[in-house]
Amino acid sequence: MASLLEYKCPACGGAMAFDSASQKVKCPFCDSVYDMEQFKPKDEVLEQEIKEKAPADDGWQEGETDSLRAYVCQSCGGEIVSDATTAATSCPYCDNPVVIKQQFSGMLKPKYVIPFKYDKEHAKKALKRHFEGKKLLPKVFKDENHIDEVKGVYVPVWLFNAKMKANIKYKATRVRSWSDSRYNYTETSFFAIDRGGSIGFERVPVDGSSKMPDDLMESVEPYNFKDAVDFQTAYLAGYFADKYDIDDVVSMQRAAARMKKSAEDAFKKTVTGYATVMTESSDVSATENEASYALYPVWILNTTWQGKKYLFAMNGQTGKLVGNLPMDKGAYFRWLFGIAGIVTAVCVGLSLLLHIM
Repeated sequence: MASLLEYKCPACGGAMAFDSASQKVKCPFCDSVYDMEQFKPKDEVLEQEIKEKAPADDGWQEGETDSLRAYVCQSCGGEIVSDATTAATSCPYCDNPVVIKQQFSGMLKPKYVIPFKYDKEHAKKALKRHFEGKKLLPKVFKDENHIDEVKGVYVPVWLFNAKMKANIKYKATRVRSWSDSRYNYTETSFFAIDRGGSIGFERVPVDGSSKMPDDLMESVEPYNFKDAVDFQTAYLAGYFADKYDIDDVVSMQRAAARMKKSAEDAFKKTVTGYATVMTESSDVSATENEASYALYPVWILNTTWQGKKYLFAMNGQTGKLVGNLPMDKGAYFRWLFGIAGIVTAVCVGLSLLLHIM
């Protein structure tokens, strides 16, 4: 069985959780509040246990697969099975928050964590605000759509520092027009342009969990790293957390693609004063790179409407919420035909005006 790290209130023995409002650990039963510093000894004990106990000696029974982990809740005795990437969760029987110690051994321990700043109620309200002002959203969606689950999750993120070296060639044109008493003239000049140099990037994030859709995670960016703190397990109390299952080598490929695009965009912005600019060739590569591992806060909201699931995500630090919504096809076609009608009316008006002139 996997060993657990639990946060019990010293005053009443109740299960505590990290409170995003006070940025402290709070007991929901007696309202006792504790500073994060008070729980550093727990992490020191965890570090010592990891050093003394090899991962291979975790007591797994024959027949258990690598994709499953089992643990016993020390509050109610319930046995729970989770997948191999769950680092923090709660007991489904008594709701006691727990942290699975083995998930933070060796390279699996995060270096940084950005704590939650917004709670579950804020996430629910943000979802309702997300529905407002959407003219093509079915009117009954807001009333009939119901939230199945709201879950605060610390998503594993790789942060890359890198220097990108670029050598890019462009084709550009300038157009000059003039006229005399007989003719109109147009002169097009063609140019070959080179740009080269290096650009440094700091803490480019890449989602390290295969569970979290990459496009959804990138959509809730940016995060402000100024709020990042050294990792402590106490920040996970009351939330879910995953460890990475996509390593830094694979994640670097995605980071390199993001940095390459940013570098290309930055260099292209320096090519100004031309009528057209086209990239002829682009050679952008990383000359240096360094990876660190962090946990970023995300609220996941699962909803259902007319038998279909809708997934939303909210940045737990900034409150930015994203997610796809259904479209009222009738409203869409009315809007489309309305635009077409306006265009037709304008064209007819211009035709009549030209005919009169």
